[in-house]
Amino acid sequence: MLEFLMTLWNYVVPFLLVLTVLVFVHEMGHYLAARKCGIRVEVFSVGFGRELLGWTDRVGTRWKLCAIPFGGYVKMFGEMQTYQDVPKEGEDPGRESMSPEDRAVAFDSKSLGKRAFVVAAGPAANFIFAIVVLSALFMTLGQPFTPADIGKVLPNTAAERAGLKPGDLIVGIDGSKVERFEEVIRTVQLHPGTPLVFSVERAGKEIALTAIPDVLDQKDRFGNPQRIGRLGISRAGTDRKLIKHDPLTAVWRATGETYVLTSSIFSAIWQIIKGTRTTKELGGPIRIAQMSGDVWQAGIISMIMFATVLSINLGLINLFPVPMLDGGHLLFYGIEALRGRPLGLRAQEYGLRIGVAMVLGLMVFATWNDLVHLRVVDFFVNLVT
Repeated sequence: MLEFLMTLWNYVVPFLLVLTVLVFVHEMGHYLAARKCGIRVEVFSVGFGRELLGWTDRVGTRWKLCAIPFGGYVKMFGEMQTYQDVPKEGEDPGRESMSPEDRAVAFDSKSLGKRAFVVAAGPAANFIFAIVVLSALFMTLGQPFTPADIGKVLPNTAAERAGLKPGDLIVGIDGSKVERFEEVIRTVQLHPGTPLVFSVERAGKEIALTAIPDVLDQKDRFGNPQRIGRLGISRAGTDRKLIKHDPLTAVWRATGETYVLTSSIFSAIWQIIKGTRTTKELGGPIRIAQMSGDVWQAGIISMIMFATVLSINLGLINLFPVPMLDGGHLLFYGIEALRGRPLGLRAQEYGLRIGVAMVLGLMVFATWNDLVHLRVVDFFVNLVT
């Protein structure tokens, strides 16, 4: 019993805490944008299912916390009002029963631009949250900084074959400026077997060297299989430090870090699509809970950084052009802009069904990976063999 309670405290509680904060941030983006556009918000919910806690504010919005914590939603007035497939001339069946007052605050009565703004505001809030959190860290504790100089080149590695030497200072990779050794590590690890052009300062001159990072299959600190690139260099010094920034610089640096993290996620997804990165690296809620518990025990700073990365992931995933997600709605709005009128009910219904199937399929696949990783599948197989 004690072991169960410890597991609950160390893994489930941190996971639910992080998820609740990120869902709240995402839905708050939708809520604030809707209010800005004069749309009446009926419900703001963190979680699904039976309401655990709730209250109604002075403008009639029901704020509630529900029993199933995996997600949330903002219900806007008139959001479900849609057009029929073939409306009669001059007829607007989805809104004919509305009074002028209701029509003025209905979601579907707003312009295409306003509806798209409300939908996009959720993912945007996740990116803004990441920038705000990183900015606060860079102003208070500081940004980790390690010079991108080379102290040692390991034999028979990609670095040696490329001609990198001790004393070189890496100032760029593939045309992108590099300031920190952490940036070199991150870029190399994300590009196993891919040629990279390194801009290097050597004896006062800048030269270009091409290296192809070695492919290394290993397990991360959580035991998950991953394929990364390895250059074969290390630093001689230990001059890693935290540099505090003024507010303006902190925001600029945090924005740049968010951009880099976003690009890294895109690179990893593209590598999975191409087949150069294994799909076993995809994790579901079980693995996220495990990682949440591990970083929780590593300290509050690690937990905040982990929440930042998850927030970026949540924003990106919701922008995928899949019906049911925010990106799917934006896709429909793009089609509406081209056609001059919304898609018919049947097309929207089929799109929603496809989107639900895709999302559920991905969740099942990721959860299966989690169960295999935790050897739950092996346990049940051994019971019947």
